Amino acid sequence: MSAAKKPDTTIANPDVVTKYKAAAEVTNGAIRKVLAACKEGAKIIDLCKLGDAAIEVGLSTQYTKDKKLSKGLAHPTTVSVNATVCHFSPGEGDADGEKVLATGDVVRVQLGAQIDGYAAVAGDTVVVGASEASPATGKAADALAAAYYAGEAIHRLLKPGNKNSAVTERVQKLAGEFGCKPIENTLCHEQKKDDLDGEKHIILNPAGDQRSNFPACEIAPYEVYLVDVFVTTGDGRTKKSAQRTNVFKKTSTSYQLKTKAARAAINEISQKFGNFPFTIRACDDERKVRMGLIECTKMSVAQAFDIHEEKPGEVVGQVTFTALVTPNGVERLTHGAAFDPKIVQTEKKIQDADLLKLLQTSAKIKKPAKKPAATPAA
Repeated sequence: MSAAKKPDTTIANPDVVTKYKAAAEVTNGAIRKVLAACKEGAKIIDLCKLGDAAIEVGLSTQYTKDKKLSKGLAHPTTVSVNATVCHFSPGEGDADGEKVLATGDVVRVQLGAQIDGYAAVAGDTVVVGASEASPATGKAADALAAAYYAGEAIHRLLKPGNKNSAVTERVQKLAGEFGCKPIENTLCHEQKKDDLDGEKHIILNPAGDQRSNFPACEIAPYEVYLVDVFVTTGDGRTKKSAQRTNVFKKTSTSYQLKTKAARAAINEISQKFGNFPFTIRACDDERKVRMGLIECTKMSVAQAFDIHEEKPGEVVGQVTFTALVTPNGVERLTHGAAFDPKIVQTEKKIQDADLLKLLQTSAKIKKPAKKPAATPAA
């Protein structure tokens, strides 16, 4: 008797596409809710809780008949303000989480939902209080515009057959048009079921010898990518923050943990979050899990999402989305706030003819017209 055929977990399977799109619907609703709440006086920890709760509510209406289907956060809500670049999701009682937003703050929000291990993640940047009457200008506008157009370029470059090095080159050039640079070592990841960090990667600003040594790859049909764009008005180098890390994820490393706290922590993480990133705030006992994570991270059984900082006075723009690569082109699933040039008013413009041409192309692949059948000879 032949062995049971393994299910197709790629987007060649229509059922998989449906799950990705259902997760994206939840993600899009949640991030827009958080971005709209990024107003003067809003508390950072409340915004993070708002995003996580919105995902949970959204998922409660998806695939309601299959009680065994896993659903949850693919990425906890992070709210990173001004010099704090990414991964900030405070725990209960963290002083920095009690800080409130002020007019002019540049805020980056990221979150994601997953259904049956198929994840849709989104990230976007807003300036608190920006409007048509009081638009974002200067460095803030430059960074937001650079991130937006870099995302648009990658959306068009993820077509089958393109090389990851071509994406790197174009994004660097495009960011430069706005006086910006991609932040060093930021990656776009291939996504797979239960995994946001697949085998293929696109690096947007390689450091040192990475430019020549970074593994080359080619985009292929039926792949999924987590596009993660971070650009800065600075020199592209950031530093690890002194702020406490609260976002972690389990890795594929196998190790016999020695302490009871570590074993309890990894057991809870496995059951509640699987292989997806999580915030300690979502654990049953934050103090005990943090204690257990000391050994887990030391032995690489869990990975910490370190918080990074930019130099004061510089501005970081982020655009993050999940995209499907199909034989017919690239379909972007997740979106943050709509980019509005009336609200984000940069004085810089894209001058490079090749970049302008790229941005004017469609993300769809035009099929060659079929030749008419030859008329039979009389």
